[in-house]
Amino acid sequence: METEFVERIRIKENVDHPSHYLKNSGHEVIDVIEAWNLNFSLGNAIKYIARAGKKNPEKHNEDLEKAIWYIQRAIQLNKSNESNR
Repeated sequence: METEFVERIRIKENVDHPSHYLKNSGHEVIDVIEAWNLNFSLGNAIKYIARAGKKNPEKHNEDLEKAIWYIQRAIQLNKSNESNR
């Protein structure tokens, strides 16, 4: 019975706060995104930068390329909004 309880806690922890979410650094990405009031694109860029290679070390560069993609998207949206004023 206790083993089942411990397993449920471990599963919940993996859903709510996986190790690659940087909880142990004192800064979870979602907390930073919300504190800085970032939009979707910039939030995702921060997420990919902060977690680059943490979940899968072989995808470190891919994670950084995803961050660049989201930053470029944020720039395009800003330019589009500026031209529509």
